[in-house]
Amino acid sequence: MTARFVAVLAGREVATPPGADPAEFRLAVIEDTYEVVAGLEFVTPVLALTDDDDDAASITWPGTEIVRTDGLRALLDALTGLGADQAAVVAHDAPDLPPLLLGKLFRALGGGEVAICPAKDGGLVALAARLPAAPWIGEIDLDTEDAPSRLRAAAGRPGAVRSGPGWHRLRTPRDLTRLDPGLEGWDNTRILLGGG
Repeated sequence: MTARFVAVLAGREVATPPGADPAEFRLAVIEDTYEVVAGLEFVTPVLALTDDDDDAASITWPGTEIVRTDGLRALLDALTGLGADQAAVVAHDAPDLPPLLLGKLFRALGGGEVAICPAKDGGLVALAARLPAAPWIGEIDLDTEDAPSRLRAAAGRPGAVRSGPGWHRLRTPRDLTRLDPGLEGWDNTRILLGGG
């Protein structure tokens, strides 16, 4: 059976609505994104931190692996070391990401080495890879604005990089309007936005 891991890569930046405490709102967004990942069946959830971040580490379920990393490539290598055959890395600022999109990324790995969920306005919401990860991923990260085209160019062969449906991240105040009130979940973010 394939060992699948999904890691939330907890960054520092997130769009904060007026009047909200930036640290509290960031933590709510990370927690909601983590809850999407932790609720998936047949995957091992991981929280990846780029620095000491005890607040973010405190939101995980008991037994969740917490990995320190300095970027996407290092994280994929760390997940390989944990025994993953396939892994997805999700940006921390996608609290209303439908779990179905992550499932589609893993399905896309059947024909490619990497599968991506592009972010509106550039970069990636998530990237899934067969492990050990292809060396051509290089220094490309979720925040690399032209990540989809750079990955395809680096792969050097058609079909190595598969693309699923895109989604949004909360990087600017305008992005907050993209949150879908009709989707279940993202409760912590919703409360701080005053929606329930």
